Order: sequence, then structure tokens, then C-alpha cells
Amino acid sequence: MTGPPDHTRATGRSAVLVGAGILASRVSGLVREMIFAAFFGTKIVADAVRFALQMPGMLQNILGEGVLSASFVPVYAQAVERDAELGTDDASAIAGTIASLLGLLTGVIVLVGIVATRPIAKVLLWQLPDESFDLTVALARIMWAGLGFIVLSAWCLGVLNTHRKFFLSYIAPVLWNAAQVVLASIAWLNDWSDASIARWAAWGVAIGGALQFLVQLPAVLKVAPGIGPRLTLHLPEVREVIRRFGPAISGRGVVQLSAFLDLVLAGMLAVGAQSGLAFAQILYLLPIGVFAMSVVAADLPELSREHNRPARIAARIRTSQQRVAFFVAFSAVAFIFAGKPLVGALFQRGEFTADDTVFVWLILGTYSLGLLASSTSRLLQNTCFALGDVRGPAQFAALRVAVAASLGGLLMVQADRFGVVSGSVQRLGDLPAFGLLPEAVREDDLAPQRLGAIGLAFGSAVAAWIELALLQGRVRRALRTTRPLGSPTHGLLIPSLAAAAAAAGLSYLLDGHQLQLSAFVVLGVSGSLYVLLAYWQGIRSAEELVRSVGLHRRRS
Repeated sequence: MTGPPDHTRATGRSAVLVGAGILASRVSGLVREMIFAAFFGTKIVADAVRFALQMPGMLQNILGEGVLSASFVPVYAQAVERDAELGTDDASAIAGTIASLLGLLTGVIVLVGIVATRPIAKVLLWQLPDESFDLTVALARIMWAGLGFIVLSAWCLGVLNTHRKFFLSYIAPVLWNAAQVVLASIAWLNDWSDASIARWAAWGVAIGGALQFLVQLPAVLKVAPGIGPRLTLHLPEVREVIRRFGPAISGRGVVQLSAFLDLVLAGMLAVGAQSGLAFAQILYLLPIGVFAMSVVAADLPELSREHNRPARIAARIRTSQQRVAFFVAFSAVAFIFAGKPLVGALFQRGEFTADDTVFVWLILGTYSLGLLASSTSRLLQNTCFALGDVRGPAQFAALRVAVAASLGGLLMVQADRFGVVSGSVQRLGDLPAFGLLPEAVREDDLAPQRLGAIGLAFGSAVAAWIELALLQGRVRRALRTTRPLGSPTHGLLIPSLAAAAAAAGLSYLLDGHQLQLSAFVVLGVSGSLYVLLAYWQGIRSAEELVRSVGLHRRRS
């Protein structure tokens, strides 16, 4: 009989495959953002591209991977196991029915979205200047279809993950990013206007979404050849997926509400806020995607199969937390204390200035105060989904949204009275502030970068820790244990503090030197120090990493 260690090793191998795919996808997204930074900087067109993507992005957020992970994947995984034991083929009928329902629902929403883009934008972006508003509407109409295909690609991901085929689905978004880069670059090489480049990038969103779905479909049909369009609504498992679908959509609706609130609030800030947030988030989400989501994706089918074994689930959670925390803790340290050379090395070229570098670094560092909490919460949400608990995570997400929006909205007005001038932060208005900046100031594309976005980032960080505390209690109760699930930061305090000191000191000493070299030195030295100290602290992930590069020796 296969014991827990074998399951752990299998999950570890699966997480590596997921991590490799996500890493390729995230790196391609980072390359896309580097190119867009050079094309647009952080000004009006850059904001319009980000605002436009947020509106159809609601479709992906509400019906995409998160909802299917909560509703479809656990039920489908159990059906696949039962089919293997009994020789039946109910799983294919379940997957085909859900695909049909998802396709019909997505098609209707895409059509409505294309027709109603302008009124939707009027509701969400009522403070946006006319020039940016009109371009945002034009871009969003093009993007809707692409995000519809990405929802269907999330269904492919759920099927493939259940059959332990992890790599393709997570590397498929490379095509989405590549399509945007290729089409935008064609427009740039032809010396077209920034608005035209943005429109071609929007067509890249549409075409890339279709490619992301189509590249996975043959693999789905190979692992589950019985899947096809159907509506077998009488199956109990289909009804169970639909039953879970409502609460799952409610939970994702809360997440989408958070995105909408961020969109509305950013639309009230000075030009550059939305693009600054987007540049910071592409880096902030990198360790979450590579290290947390890789473990989450690999764990979900296994947790679903072990839903009646609480001791094994608790052990899996502790192992996964430690694995994720080792990498994410250093990521937070790097973003906070080495963010300036890192952001500069990646983005500072073309229209993206040195002041833009400081602006994005400050947002990134503030977001990173909640990075470890956000990553660990993904693991605990995953556990709740596997145990059939969809409502709990949705309720906690609602509270997180309320805290983030309330605190962020209060702080952003104050922070917008500060700006980046010649590389340093200066006060540019009276405090305390009780209203938005005048419209003429917010629309000024040549003014210093205002720091209102930092208020939104800080609200998000505080809310992440509150959500984590609530999820920990929920999972302990679900597993009927009073024993702590383990501290993700156990043994990492000294390595983190040492790495932070090294990163801060080197960033200060190398300020003004060549950006790429500075970033390489700062991250290389602080990262090596972190890994070695964690190794001497006996952190298992550090030992595995040291061993993988051939530097392991037996500790006395």
C-alpha cells in the first residue's frame, strides 16, 4: 500500500511541474509588462490598457480557475477515482456537461459585455478623464472574447490537473502574453501612435485567449476521450457541482467586487495609479503563482481524494506551508529592501523613467507586507474547497474586501498628497486631506507621480493577514483538531532579517550604478545568505535547494 511519504513525493513532483509551467507563464507576463513599460510608461495610455483589461477580466475572475477549483475539480476527481475502481465512465459525462454549461454562460456574458461596455465603464470609471475613458472602452470591447476563451481554458486545466497532467495548462498562458507582445510590437515598429499600439495589444488579448484554450483541448481529449458536449443534468455529481457553483461564484464575486473597488478607487487617483498598481502586481503575484499556486494545484486533487482522512490532510498542510513560506518569505524581503534596483532593472527604459521606478517600488514594497499571508491563505482556501466548504472562504474574502477597500480608500486620499520628484518622495499638498485632488491635477500627464496607490496596497496587505487568521481557525475546526497547523515562518526569522539587512545595505551602496548589475549583486548576495542561514537552521526546503546545486554536506 502506498503510504504518506509516497503521496508527499508525488505532490512534490507535481508541484515542480506546475511551478515550472507557472514560472514560464509569469516570466512571459513579466516580459510583456517590460515591453509595455517601454511603450507606454505609467501615463494615460498605460492606465487605459489596465482599466480595459479589468472589465472583461471580471469574467475570468468569476467563472475561471477559482470557481472550478471549488466546485468542479473535487467532484470530478472523486468521480475519476470511482470510475477507475468500477469501470464506469461517469466522469466524462460530468466534465462534458460542465463544459457545455460553462460555454453557454460564458458566451452570453461576452455578448452582453461587448454591447454594454460603455455603460459598465460609466459606472466603474465615472471619474476618469474623457481621453482615457474613450480609449478604455474601445480596448475593452476588443478584449471581451479573449477573456471568454480563458474561462474555457480554466476548465481544461481542471480536467488535466485531475488526471495529473500539470505542465501544459500552466504554460499555455505564454501564448496569451506572446500574442499581445507580437501584435503590439508590430504596431510599434511601424511607428504608429500609442493608442494604435494599445489597440493591437487588445487584439492580442483576444487572439491569445483563443490560443490558450485551443492548445489544451487535444490533451484533454487524450486523457479523457469520452468527453464531449452534453447535458446529462440527471447525474448526482453534476447536481453537486452546480450546488457548489453558486457559493463558489459568490466567493469569486467577492474577489471581483474587490477588483471593481480597486478599479473605481484607482480611477479617482492621479494619472498613473492603475498602471503603477499593475506593474507592482505582476511582480507581487510572481512568487504567489510560482510557489503557492503550484503547491495548491498539485494538492487539490489529492486533498479531494483524502477528504475523509483529517490527519493526513493536516500533515499535508504543514508540509505545504513550510515549502511555500521558504520561498515567499525571501520574495517579500527582496521586494521591500531590494525593490528599487529590481524594478529599475526590469522596467526602466523608454517611457518608463527613474521616478516611475521609485513609484512602482513603493507600491510593490507595501503590497509585500501581506505577501506571506496571501500565499498561505491560498493553501487554506484550497483545503476548504477539498472538504466541500465553499461558503467559509467566501465569507472571509468578503471581510477582506471590506477591510481593504475601507482602509485603502481612507489612506489613498492622504497618500495622493505625496509624489515622487527627482527620485525622492515629497509632500505636494496639505494634510490631512478630506477629498480628491482637483481634476486638472489628476489629469496632468506630465506631473510628478502621486502616491495614492500606496494607500490601496497597504489596505490590501492588512486585509490579507486578517483573512489568514480566519482561515486558520476554519480549517482547524473542519479537521476537528486544536493542534496548530504549524507556523509557516518557523525557523525563517533570522535568515529573513539577515537577508533584509544585506539587501538594504547593498541597494544603498550600489544606488546610481548600472541597474541590471546592481539587481544581480543585491539579489544574489542576499539570497545566498538567506538560503545558507536557513540551511543551518535545518529548514527542509533549504536543504533540498542546497543539495540540488551540489553544495550539500552532512551537518554534524
